[in-house]
Amino acid sequence: MKKIMTHTFTAALLLLAANQTWAIDAPGRTECIAPAKPGGGFDLTCKLLQVSLQETNAINKPMRVTYMPGGVGAVAYNAIVAQRPAEFGTVVAFSGGSLLNLSQGKFGRYNVNDVKWLAAIGTDYGAIAVRADSPYKTLNDLMEAFKKDPNAVVFGAGASIGSQDWMKTALLAREVGIDPHKMRYVAFEGGGEPVTALLGNHIQAVSGDLSEMVPYLNGDKLRVLAVYAEQRLPGDLASVPTAKEQGYNLVWPIIRGFYMGPKVSEAEYQWWNDTFKKLVETEEFKKQRNLRGLFEFNLTGPELDAYVKQQVNQYREMAKSFGLAK
Repeated sequence: MKKIMTHTFTAALLLLAANQTWAIDAPGRTECIAPAKPGGGFDLTCKLLQVSLQETNAINKPMRVTYMPGGVGAVAYNAIVAQRPAEFGTVVAFSGGSLLNLSQGKFGRYNVNDVKWLAAIGTDYGAIAVRADSPYKTLNDLMEAFKKDPNAVVFGAGASIGSQDWMKTALLAREVGIDPHKMRYVAFEGGGEPVTALLGNHIQAVSGDLSEMVPYLNGDKLRVLAVYAEQRLPGDLASVPTAKEQGYNLVWPIIRGFYMGPKVSEAEYQWWNDTFKKLVETEEFKKQRNLRGLFEFNLTGPELDAYVKQQVNQYREMAKSFGLAK
């Protein structure tokens, strides 16, 4: 009996020690890195986290948002892996575009296995927009003009050739029988710049993410011709038609989330996992997510890691079909 009690007591101590291993305090300083200039999807993702953490009192001091443009995520990825791999308080925003670039080897010597994938907090959808006073009233109007004269339409987007914005435009071109490599495509750094260029009448259409366009919809400045979702989105966006209903077989969801440096401890990584699981269930977070035009998509830890690696493999096969990856 005494032996059994000793074993039970020892097991209880081990369990208590294990629980205490994860029971660590919040980081004293927190930072979200947006791998682009202010404006656009990465900035939106960081601001969503910044406001939500503060509103729910998950941290004691406001989170800092910093901008690290370059290579549509490559500079930030390399900095975290090589220079800042163990920072408990630092998270970096990523999107489906980041994963597409990883699939093509655009992040230099580092690959999908070199960071800790932390949490997905929403999904966006690809979309194409023109100025509100554009002669193109529908996606068919735009694509007919493009098909008639590919040089007549200049597409702008927040990333280079091979990026998800380019890929979405290339898929549209392929739908109407135009060689994607012959379309006029202007690459900007970040999602905010092409919208500015469109409003300045320097380009005819923006191929981007719907959330980047939502702030402009109520001001009668932009007309979204199509969203790349399976079906129309709810609420204020219900009036935006899908590409599919207009005869174009294009669906493109865009995951938004965060990763951390590879040398962050398991206890610190678990703190963030637990925090995100609680955060996404709060009404404050849901309100902030909705304000930014994102839709529910919550994954953390190993589940996100598996999803990310599956997506990278799928994107690599797609890139190969355009001659952009080996």
